[in-house]
Amino acid sequence: MKSVIVCSGGPVEEVVDFRQLPFSKEETVFIGADRGALHLLTNGITPNEIIGDFDSLLEEEYQFLRKSVKKMTIMPPEKDETDTHLAILRALTYNPDSVILTAVTGGRLDHYEAVLHDMVRFQREYPEIVFYIRNKQNIIRFLLPGKHEIEHDNYFKYVSFFSFGETVEDISLRGFLYEVTEENILIGNAKFTSNQVSGRNGTISITAGICLMIRSSD
Repeated sequence: MKSVIVCSGGPVEEVVDFRQLPFSKEETVFIGADRGALHLLTNGITPNEIIGDFDSLLEEEYQFLRKSVKKMTIMPPEKDETDTHLAILRALTYNPDSVILTAVTGGRLDHYEAVLHDMVRFQREYPEIVFYIRNKQNIIRFLLPGKHEIEHDNYFKYVSFFSFGETVEDISLRGFLYEVTEENILIGNAKFTSNQVSGRNGTISITAGICLMIRSSD
């Protein structure tokens, strides 16, 4: 399985613990979006490439990146896309099975909201790729209509489901502590919060809508 990790320039506390990821650094492509390139280097990871306007970096930080990374794409500060969006586009060129975004939570909420909408767009356009947001305490992904298997995870044991922009129709949960059959998740409904996979695996099926799934730890 080929994965691409996009590290953005959010708070350093929001960077995933790379030791939690179920694959080795050698099997993974790393892309730094703007200051996210420094986050990767601080964690001992040299990005395969970096992209951004880098206008928030000090001169010594900018020069450090130029010396440390072979492939650097410099964008103008005034542009229609965020640096994270551009980094996701670069990630897609590697034909990955999954794209993991980190350092996008916390900090500026407008950037976080933009990332969520980017994820929905790309998940719809590339249903064969799984897009995630990860930090040290949470995993976020969007589920399209169909049936999805949810693995048991002792660390990220809490599983919550929300509608995103439209009603999620006919949700059925099997193998969960709280099972449901063909219910709807309306916008503003928090009923499906803090469930848990009760066995080795659980399943969720929906017939329409976009379901936001969050896996969390204490």
